[in-house]
Amino acid sequence: MSDRLEDREGPAASLGALSARALAEPAPELHAEYDAESGIPPASAATARPTVFQLAWPSIATNVLQSIVGIVDTAIVGRVSVDAQAAVGSGNRIFFFGQAVMMAVTAGTTALVARAWGAGDRAEAERVTFASLALCASLGLVFSAVTIWLSDPLAASFGLPPETTARTADFLRWLMAFYVGFTVQFVLGTALRAAGDVLTPLAIGALMNIVNVVLVYALVFGELPGLPLPIAPMGVRGAAIATGIAFSVGAAAMLVQFARRRLCLAPRVRGALTRERLARIAQIGWPSGIEQAVFQGGFFAFLVIVSTYGTAPNAAYNIGVQLLSISFVVGFAYSIAASTLVGQHLGAGEPEEAMVAGWRCTRLAIYAMVVLGVAVIASAQTVAPLFNADPEVQRLTVVFIWVLGVVQPLMAIEFALSGALRGAGDTRWPLISVMSGFLGVRLTLAFAFRLAGLPVEWVYAALIGDYVVKAFVLTTRFRSGRWQALRA
Repeated sequence: MSDRLEDREGPAASLGALSARALAEPAPELHAEYDAESGIPPASAATARPTVFQLAWPSIATNVLQSIVGIVDTAIVGRVSVDAQAAVGSGNRIFFFGQAVMMAVTAGTTALVARAWGAGDRAEAERVTFASLALCASLGLVFSAVTIWLSDPLAASFGLPPETTARTADFLRWLMAFYVGFTVQFVLGTALRAAGDVLTPLAIGALMNIVNVVLVYALVFGELPGLPLPIAPMGVRGAAIATGIAFSVGAAAMLVQFARRRLCLAPRVRGALTRERLARIAQIGWPSGIEQAVFQGGFFAFLVIVSTYGTAPNAAYNIGVQLLSISFVVGFAYSIAASTLVGQHLGAGEPEEAMVAGWRCTRLAIYAMVVLGVAVIASAQTVAPLFNADPEVQRLTVVFIWVLGVVQPLMAIEFALSGALRGAGDTRWPLISVMSGFLGVRLTLAFAFRLAGLPVEWVYAALIGDYVVKAFVLTTRFRSGRWQALRA
């Protein structure tokens, strides 16, 4: 595997080179001079910016592959037991909370790299990349250590049965042992996307997904289909170790590509860790970090409310999210496209083009998510039994999928416009939307429904009001155009 990655003709290398040529490199006449430090041609404001489709389709492919892997992993763990499925879902909720730390840094990474790239300043884009990498790796070490230390009380906070709680804690400890690998590939992939290279993250993401699927099956069951292995079945722990190894493989592959300078960016160490640059990353990133902390904390609280109804509603919730994740990741792809295009247009002094790009990404996200959402909803009753044999889990899974399907257009607006605002460095309004919608509406209604003794279906439906509010807040802010005058 490593030989293929280090070979210039390997899949990751060829896709990275194609991405750099097709989406990022300056015109041929600008290649006369090369940067002495990075060995990469200097960027130029004359660089043609990629289209929405060029940015979106590799991100869609990357995230659809990841969603399929998540669905497969959920199905594999579901064959162990309902408790195992609930443990993995709960453990992942805590793991995703750690993304708040990474999102805080990478929101600044996206805005600053995209603006520097749009202005033709590759050297600054590379310095921001290295500063972001250093911050993410450091914060990732701290977060993983604290989470491992607190794994038992964190798992107990879900209020699940004792055996499920023990499995959740075990899953969390093993998964967090690999957290730094996740942070490395996450921040480097973010920087590449902000510069327009979305093909390298696609190639490395595909590699990670292959490793994940093979290892999850092998470590959970101690065998591959038709091939016994000399290892004991590890159950939930095996799922965590497999995911962690996949993160590590992705981080190593990304670092190899950067070290060999085959990409449009190469993290530039010299002069990167200045107080001013770190302050700019933090200034843009802190609202995004709070946004993600609020979102993940709200998710955690929402899942705790759902868990008070028992294991079946918890498992159904996690299965439903996995099934509709294919639609979610399409929206996320348009969020990436909006961030990149808005940031690059603003960096090039083109605010009106930035506005047009944001609305275009929003329309395309709505079309795509509605189509995919309808397809998943239509097949919900057929697909739900594949993930769990429990009739109650199947029934609740179908109900939750129907609820999520109703809000697909609103979710598309949230994905695209929050991405556009982050690309402009306007990270406070996505935070305001989450606090208004998630905390002000979803959690409030869910808590009220639970106190009133209403069935769990009412708690699921509380998210409809959440997305109505978020879509309204973000649309109002983007339409105002005030984000166009912000300095990143």
